[in-house]
Amino acid sequence: MSQSLVFIGIDVSKKQLDIAVRPHQTFFSVTNDDAGIQELVQRCAALQPVSIVLEATGGYENMVVLALGAAGLPLSVINPRQARDFAKALGKLAKTDKIDAACLAHFAQVLDPLPLPLPSAAQEKLSSLTTRRRQLVEMITMEKNRREHAPPQILSHIQRHLAWLQAELKQLERQINDFIKKTPLWQEKLKILQSVPGIGVVTSSILLAELPELGALDNKKIASLVGVAPFNHDSGKFKGRRRIKGGRKVVRDKLYMATLVATRWNPVISGYYQRLLQAGKAKKVALVACLHKLLNIINTMLKKNSLWQPNLSPHTS
Repeated sequence: MSQSLVFIGIDVSKKQLDIAVRPHQTFFSVTNDDAGIQELVQRCAALQPVSIVLEATGGYENMVVLALGAAGLPLSVINPRQARDFAKALGKLAKTDKIDAACLAHFAQVLDPLPLPLPSAAQEKLSSLTTRRRQLVEMITMEKNRREHAPPQILSHIQRHLAWLQAELKQLERQINDFIKKTPLWQEKLKILQSVPGIGVVTSSILLAELPELGALDNKKIASLVGVAPFNHDSGKFKGRRRIKGGRKVVRDKLYMATLVATRWNPVISGYYQRLLQAGKAKKVALVACLHKLLNIINTMLKKNSLWQPNLSPHTS
């Protein structure tokens, strides 16, 4: 590989960004704020990298991603598990910010991941709204669990907090719905998604926010993005169970719940589920297969811009 090609790895933390550059084997750090990110963009642009790789870190990377993407730099955001597995494969068992940045730069050079498309401002806003909704739901669940074992002296406090959280959730759901209605393209997609038995308002809004590629990629690529493409676990004569892993957990979790509903109310998914059970498949295996099928159906519907038609829905094995 030509030495003129430059690859950059960025380790992101709350207050600092650590940057490694290959093949120069140079390192530098900047603060994770407006001034530091501006310096990072300028230095990266001057290096003209082939690829820049950083990990998803629960939100600390958001401003970095937007700034690098706006500058037109080739950026990929990878799952932390991918980065850690790669580091282990290199024998890098120690973990420091500098080592992590170097491993990410090496990852960029060896694996050449696909650049991340820059989300639109509307996509970013919708994603942040659905993320906040998920956080509120988690808090409500935690408070309900605490209520089960709460002593009388704090029960009323938990009840008041629950009432406030539930009111906030309703208001936020109205805000999400109103925001989607302002975008004609999303309105059309929402109409298509909600025509599918089992896909409701919440699931469809999460699909719009967290899986914008839906309808633009083929079924195999969409399944891989979501993390429902089964991977083989075979060795020699041993044939292990195929498993799903990785992908966008938020989307997969919501689709799993939608699939549970669909196995009761969606005739195509229900029939497929019953056939799998009759064939001896375990319930969880059958549900994952149904999830995969449901994802293929809605991906095809959005690609063809067509509403739910059970007799014409694609069949998957």
